[in-house]
Amino acid sequence: MIHDDSKTSAASPAPRWWHRHLPPVWQNRDFRLLWISLTITHFGGQVTFLALPLTAALMLNASPMQMGILTAVEALPYTLFGLFTGVLIDRSRKLKLIILADIGRGLALLLVPVAAWFGFLSMPVLYIVGFLVGIGGIIGWAAYQVFMAERVGNKHLVDANSGIALSDSASQLVGPGLAGAIIHWLTAPIAILADALSFLFSAWILRNIPPRASDAPKIAAQSSDWRAIWAESKQGLSMILNHPVLRTIAFTLMGWNVLKHAYIAIVILYAAKDLALSPGTIGALFMLAGVGFLVATATIKRFNARFGVGSVMLGGLTATAVAWLLIAAVPRTALTPVLLGASLFVLDLGVMLFFINYLSLRQAAVPEAFRGRVTSTLIFIAVSLAPLGSLAGGALAEWVGLRATIAVCGAVGLVMGLVLFRWSQLPALRDLPRPEEAARILAPDAATAPSTP
Repeated sequence: MIHDDSKTSAASPAPRWWHRHLPPVWQNRDFRLLWISLTITHFGGQVTFLALPLTAALMLNASPMQMGILTAVEALPYTLFGLFTGVLIDRSRKLKLIILADIGRGLALLLVPVAAWFGFLSMPVLYIVGFLVGIGGIIGWAAYQVFMAERVGNKHLVDANSGIALSDSASQLVGPGLAGAIIHWLTAPIAILADALSFLFSAWILRNIPPRASDAPKIAAQSSDWRAIWAESKQGLSMILNHPVLRTIAFTLMGWNVLKHAYIAIVILYAAKDLALSPGTIGALFMLAGVGFLVATATIKRFNARFGVGSVMLGGLTATAVAWLLIAAVPRTALTPVLLGASLFVLDLGVMLFFINYLSLRQAAVPEAFRGRVTSTLIFIAVSLAPLGSLAGGALAEWVGLRATIAVCGAVGLVMGLVLFRWSQLPALRDLPRPEEAARILAPDAATAPSTP
């Protein structure tokens, strides 16, 4: 039975000491279960982040171009399906989608250890797994963000996203080291098995979240033909294009993700081959990136209050470019682990300063009825060219080398950050928009569209 949120709170009453010592968002049982679920998958994701490319690089002796293809197929579902995923989310109960996405990703990842066990592991198998995990990611992550925003409310968005960032930070601190140890002692496919089990466990936990009235689909599935789906998708696209801040962020992320995926495609190969680091050392160094996540989580409210949301976002984005330049400059000496670890710290500090504010702004700037469409459309725009970035990174690395390719990513990213500081409206954005401000800036067709069945 669906509960009526108009008469009951969004969560069961918390013990009294929780009211005294914890922020309100942590008193919400639904958010706590969501946070536990996401923390588990974050830890598993850290394992696969290292294990999948290391499987390709060390077990299958993949070339830079093959690494680029592997990263490209992981992002390809965002390009193919991202624009329409929001319609699915707004037409569906989001918790069910999240659970199905977790189960799907878990089963897909199981294919890697099975293939290794029976002797048919190959790059095409990794491509298939990467593509299927990408499909689960675009559905599950977009649905998760919308569902979380509905359960915590607008006024708790920054605290909720900081909590998510905290779990990401913890996974960054412990996950890579754990992944490196598992890969070193038990091989990369066994590490991927651990990630597969984490997704299945996450799905089991999410089954304990009770249904509520707010879970109802935000639009009626009156028609399943492509004209109706396209019309609903255009509402999310129209809202973004008519919102000056969301429009700037969307196309900024499009360019940044091209650079990021070019970097991701080759960084593990760079660490393993050019810098001659072992899987255990690579895992330990990526743990330092988690310290950057923690620092960002602990300081972002203070930075926002002093510099403004927009300036902190751009500062974080520019810091990622500086970090890429530092990574490219790491020499192969006794100090290699220290210098690479410090560079990774700067990278993830910048990433998290940007994304905590970005997620909060995206959720606050969009009325609830349109969050699914706008969230997935923003993800689509942001990641639409990412496969090309991965392929370009692999191809460029074949031509000029791994180190030079990462340096190119840093140089282009630095120019992009400086241009945005000079000519975009983001530095003037001091605070998150209020819901009434978001409603006034809607596109006319979206503002008059029916929001509920």
